[in-house]
Amino acid sequence: MTRPTSFDHRVLEEDSIDAGMSDADPERQALRSAAELLAKVLDSAIAIPGTKIRIGLDPLFGMVPGIGDAFASAIGSVILLIAARLQVPKIVLLRMGINLTINGIVGMIPVAGDAFSIWFQSNRLNARLLAECARPSPSRSTASDWLMVGGVLLVCLSAVIGAMVLVLWLASQIGQLMQ
Repeated sequence: MTRPTSFDHRVLEEDSIDAGMSDADPERQALRSAAELLAKVLDSAIAIPGTKIRIGLDPLFGMVPGIGDAFASAIGSVILLIAARLQVPKIVLLRMGINLTINGIVGMIPVAGDAFSIWFQSNRLNARLLAECARPSPSRSTASDWLMVGGVLLVCLSAVIGAMVLVLWLASQIGQLMQ
């Protein structure tokens, strides 16, 4: 199987993200299962009757103006933290951060952003990347590993919060023009 890219939606099959993954360490398996469950809750927990479309809490949070997408991104960043704990390679952590950032920023566009979140499903993509790239045998995390994760999270959440501030500022400016 090929590794997914940020835009590869073949990975969103209904099968379990952990299918075929063997890990003797119960703690590591529990972390991967937690990431899979969180991704499912955020991206695909609810089936829309009469369609093959599934939605989660991420696009629903996104309907809350201003803070919904930042909140969904903050919750989705837990998968990134789990990936760091499972020692996913740094380049994959960066890809996961980019997925979160794209979803958070585009998600701020009213209606279209929520539709994008339903289609993109960044948390499912990130959980799949985690499952495919977690190192089979744990080694001690280095300060460099955690610095990378902290930097990626800081940039991602700053970008989402910056976009949120911009949207709120634009809304206030439009409100003033309409008075």
